[in-house]
Amino acid sequence: MADANTPDSSGKPTAPPTTAKADAAPAKMLSLVKGQHRFCFRYETGDEPRVLDALVEMVNRRDVSFDWFDAAVLSHQLGQHLAKELKGYLPKKAA
Repeated sequence: MADANTPDSSGKPTAPPTTAKADAAPAKMLSLVKGQHRFCFRYETGDEPRVLDALVEMVNRRDVSFDWFDAAVLSHQLGQHLAKELKGYLPKKAA
């Protein structure tokens, strides 16, 4: 699931504590710095649709300065992560 580090009233991001599973794949992260705000979305492989849903929810929030351009930047990062992961499944060319 995606978490958003949204700033509190002091402008500092808030984040719930995270616990890493020893046998789980490392979590991936999308991040965006916009002025004094920092947006961070952590997710695991397979949760990409939920990340996109979370981006839409952030755009629709009136209390956060997160717009469609910001969502596009982060969804582009998501696409880059997916492309990198897919390259790992392609056979290597014979020399």
